[in-house]
Amino acid sequence: MNTTAKLLRDNVLEIMELWQNKVKIDVSAARDANAIALFDHLPNIINDIADIMDRYEDIKDIDTDKKYLEIIENSLHHGRNRAASTNYTVEQVVHEYIIFSRILSTYIHDHNIYDPKTSDLLKYVIDTAILKSVSAFSRSIQEMQEKLVGTIAHDIRNPLSAAKLSLEMIEQDKSGNYTEKAGIAAKKSVEKALNLIEGLMNGITVKAGEGMMLSFSKTDILKDIEWVVEESKNVYTNPIILHSNAKEITGIFDGTAIRRLLENLIGNAVKYGLSSKEITVAVRNDEETVEIEIHNFGNPIPKEKQKHIFQFMNSENSDAKSVAGSWGMGLTLAQIVTEAHGGDIDLTSDEENGTSFNITLIKYANEIGNRRAKLNFAT
Repeated sequence: MNTTAKLLRDNVLEIMELWQNKVKIDVSAARDANAIALFDHLPNIINDIADIMDRYEDIKDIDTDKKYLEIIENSLHHGRNRAASTNYTVEQVVHEYIIFSRILSTYIHDHNIYDPKTSDLLKYVIDTAILKSVSAFSRSIQEMQEKLVGTIAHDIRNPLSAAKLSLEMIEQDKSGNYTEKAGIAAKKSVEKALNLIEGLMNGITVKAGEGMMLSFSKTDILKDIEWVVEESKNVYTNPIILHSNAKEITGIFDGTAIRRLLENLIGNAVKYGLSSKEITVAVRNDEETVEIEIHNFGNPIPKEKQKHIFQFMNSENSDAKSVAGSWGMGLTLAQIVTEAHGGDIDLTSDEENGTSFNITLIKYANEIGNRRAKLNFAT
């Protein structure tokens, strides 16, 4: 099969272009994808198949071959990446591979070097690639769903706890001096919990590449930021200070989602920062963007964790033993909300200067209305 291997290796780009042209016609989710995202790890699979053909006359000995194991790994990456691409389904992932198999077979056949051994090897390898890719796709969707639901469920506890505390204050308030104020606080907390439950229901129905539902409207998010800071002052013992250069920050935002983002990051800053040091929320309002920095002093997040800490399906974020892992829920939400607003989030953290999460939001990146956020995956 050496001649076939050379043919494949020398014509990877042509084969991929043939595949791309067919896939864009037959697979609806692929039609709007650029070539880099669409090709993904498939060119690597072609080269690995060629390398296997150079060494084996039949398939019985390839299961432990390094290149065969690389094909499995590339297939897993392909499935995970398709789970992060909007509108893909299991059927469409399988369809891509079926087209891939046909293009390879036809290309080899058209060059008059197709034989039964080549056919057996291609079928064995592509069938394995389909199995692994679909498995990774399905597992990623499930993990995405579980993490989104877990994030929202985690946040629901805070307003319900606040409502319970307010009701207990009413029960204990013999004089009636605090009953009205506590009743208002309980009502607000229950309303907030109900809004989060709606988000929880939306999170149960996520699809490939999609996250939580956001509701965008023209609003002044400085009011949301100030509300979160004031609420945090009432909850935490740390000094929490707001610095802002604006009297209002108007744009198209999901104010509720931004509140949740800030609540999570401030809560984590208190939890992992020094209790004797202040938490600062610094806001800078520009013509097209708004920048928000949440800073705390305390144990820094290790350098090796910082690079991947915002990736949605990052395994580091589920490692309860690490500082980075402990931030996982809040960072999942922060990443989703920030990117849904067309912005980005980054981190600086060291022993001397403490930890800062820096968020940039684009004021008019969205139109008014509801839509699901897109997700990125660690690969």
